[in-house]
Amino acid sequence: MGELPPLVSDLAYILIVAGAVTIVFKRLRQPLVLGYIVAGFLAGPHMPYTPSVNDHTGIGDWSQIGVIFMMFSLGLEFSVKKIARMGLKPIASALLIMACMVSVGSAVGLAFGWGSMDRMFLGGMLAMSSTTIIYKVFGDLGLSNRKFASSVLSVLVLEDILGILLMVILSTMAVSNGVSGNQLLGCILRLAFFLVLWFIVGVWLVPVFLRRARRYINAETLVVVCVGLCFLMVVIAAGVGYSAAFGAFMMGSILAETLEAERIDHAVTPLKDLFGAIFFVSVGMLVDPMVLLQYWLPILVISLAVVVGQMVFGSLSFLVTGNSLHDSIWGGFSLTQIGEFAFIIAALGQSLHVTSPFLYPVVVAVSILTTFITPYAIRLADPACRLVQRLLPADMTERMAERGRSMREAIPTLSGVGAAWNGYLRAILVQSGAYLTLCVAFILFSFATLLPLARHLLTHWPGNIACGLVTLLLVSPCVRPIVMRRSHSAFAQEILGAGRMHALCFRVVGLARFALGCAIIYYILNFLSPFWWVWHIMASVAITLAIMSSRWVKWLSIKLERTFMQNLRSREQNSATEYGRCLMGHDLHIARVEVPHNTRWGGRTLAQLSLGSSEHINVVAVIRGHLRINIPSANNCIYPGDIIEVAGDDTSIGHLQSRLSQEVYDPGGENVPHNTLSLKRIKLGEESTLCGHTLAETNFRTRYSCMVIGREMENGELAIVEPQRPFEAGDILWVAGEDEYLRLLRTVMCNE
Repeated sequence: MGELPPLVSDLAYILIVAGAVTIVFKRLRQPLVLGYIVAGFLAGPHMPYTPSVNDHTGIGDWSQIGVIFMMFSLGLEFSVKKIARMGLKPIASALLIMACMVSVGSAVGLAFGWGSMDRMFLGGMLAMSSTTIIYKVFGDLGLSNRKFASSVLSVLVLEDILGILLMVILSTMAVSNGVSGNQLLGCILRLAFFLVLWFIVGVWLVPVFLRRARRYINAETLVVVCVGLCFLMVVIAAGVGYSAAFGAFMMGSILAETLEAERIDHAVTPLKDLFGAIFFVSVGMLVDPMVLLQYWLPILVISLAVVVGQMVFGSLSFLVTGNSLHDSIWGGFSLTQIGEFAFIIAALGQSLHVTSPFLYPVVVAVSILTTFITPYAIRLADPACRLVQRLLPADMTERMAERGRSMREAIPTLSGVGAAWNGYLRAILVQSGAYLTLCVAFILFSFATLLPLARHLLTHWPGNIACGLVTLLLVSPCVRPIVMRRSHSAFAQEILGAGRMHALCFRVVGLARFALGCAIIYYILNFLSPFWWVWHIMASVAITLAIMSSRWVKWLSIKLERTFMQNLRSREQNSATEYGRCLMGHDLHIARVEVPHNTRWGGRTLAQLSLGSSEHINVVAVIRGHLRINIPSANNCIYPGDIIEVAGDDTSIGHLQSRLSQEVYDPGGENVPHNTLSLKRIKLGEESTLCGHTLAETNFRTRYSCMVIGREMENGELAIVEPQRPFEAGDILWVAGEDEYLRLLRTVMCNE
């Protein structure tokens, strides 16, 4: 037998240690994340009294996979589309939190007398909380369905996106001691381009593929296909300079719009749990007691700054953007840690040789310490909220609540032609931005891939002509909507009928859209053609007019857009309710709760469970595989594995989850109905109560809790018992049932 690879023995060791430690933490009612970190420390190189892993690089690679799976699952549950529906509030909250924490980090560095670059990079490290850690802690503490969790996760995802821009700013300042506006603008446009492109192409292609391949996809194939798509997006994101976690989240967001989203989430959950555990164990391996002793003061002060800063500034940021006091405090207390992005920024500073060597290990120690504190900080949110409400004057609390309600319920006051202009401009801006992104993508693909191939096969100018024709065919379904779409909508008709000035402005907007379409065509011609630019302008106008009048281009453009919108809204069309939608005017929201497989609720109706009167929640939908029952009646049954969508506040939903977790069969306990069934041969005696009665008359199943399988004939064959044939003494019956009932039945039937 060959030698066992070190990675296999390392995995065996860390998983055994992690399993043992987490069982202890579960017994102590502590978060599992902390157990994984402790297990990592015990299995790490800095613990001299226990064995250590051999291949730290391999474990690091596996932990990276854990981050990918957790961000992929987050995308499935909390997609870009859901963030967009929340409006500007998460963006404002994220910007405020990041600005405040950058200032806090810089102030701490200044207090220690560190250099300007150390201060700036420290501020960047403290600016973003860890999406992975908070997502895991929310799951461990059962907070994922709480109302504030949606706002927190929105802010975290946006922080990850804004972190890319922050890295550009820090890199520019490190190299040139200033921020280049052009470079920052280019980074923003590049990020927006890839976000829009990935989302549009993904939503258009992936659901179509899954829909057409559904008949060939089982549970095993679904896992392979979806994990493959996830890692494909990870590779693409890394290839264009973004993080693997960001790519995994984007693919999760794309798959979240498919009808298979629940199945995918259920299928990848075990992988997420396994590799997520390895990730947190690897974090624990970074704990170095010597570093803690050497830099104990900076570590302690920075950790305190992170925790207190997020509690204060995070809560205030949520509050000023319209969240309630309760949700704001819970949100701020949830952000009290730094994570993987801090490591990336610290490594960036070291690679640029602008930060001190001690900063990286200090930040790693701060990340571990704040991660350890996070679950306890979240648990402090409720008493902190009660304390703040008690200290604040009653009228101030009421004003804050009223202000939050007014911000949440704010309705645009535009009416008439103003509302028409608002709707028209928003529609064409979104539409033109999306189609312009596709045009740029098609042009880049053609010029980078098709043009060299065409020139190689057809020589230079014939290759240019062939590439130009293909590129024009690709962009034509996108140019037409930019120029013409929405020109005959209800908004457009209302604007045109509102007066001469409005009609003139409408024509100016239409002319600008036509000029944008011509500019796209002109760029293609000018890049590939050697003729005078005036001829290019004339040709671009002619080609744009031809595209506008082409019925084929119109049909193709409409078909592509309808396919995209159908894919984007497929889950909404499949359901009357919308997961995670908050009823913002009240403290109500819709949440999903999964019924455990060992539940006692199995087979009971909603009327029997009486969740409305006991838990003060309403069941608005029941999801069972591909079947969805919207607005179920009182006679609908609940079965193990069902997902129920309930409407209620945080307290009532929390009570429901607690009741679900308690009303289960204890594995291995005495209350588990684990008796096996047996098949017995029973001969009716002269005194049997069955004699002279038919099977239908005896009510056999209800009376004896057994089932008659058949009657043994004289020739030894087994025949089905006729329901109307009376039993006779000497009949031999084959009966199925539990051993206890079969023994009782033998006694009653006077059998042999």
